[in-house]
Formats: sequence, structure tokens, C-alpha cells
Amino acid sequence: MSDNSKILLALLAGAAAGLVAGILLAPEKGSETREKIKDTLKKTVDEVLEKIEKGLDNAAHDNK
Repeated sequence: MSDNSKILLALLAGAAAGLVAGILLAPEKGSETREKIKDTLKKTVDEVLEKIEKGLDNAAHDNK
């Protein structure tokens, strides 16, 4: 794994942790909080997977 990949992964993990912490500290019912965490996590995972796919596509084109 390259240094840039490690930095990107750390940045994304930090952002996700910050989002979850913010949601957990919000004064809402537990069920609403869990729903927000689930939605936020799904959105974040989808975005990360999309970026990984684009990165792999770019790497494949660069190697040709």
C-alpha cells in the first residue's frame, strides 16, 4: 500500500469516526441515532467503494 493510499484511508477513517461521534453526541432518541449511524455508514462506505473503483480504473489505464 502506498503512502498516499494510507493517508487517504486514515483521512476517511477519521472523517467517519467524527461523523459517528457527532451523531452519538446529538440529543436524540436511541432509535433515531442508530438510524442516522446506519445511513451515514452506508453513505460513507458507498463513497469509499466508488473512490476505490475509480482509483483501480485509473491504475489499470495507467499501466497500459
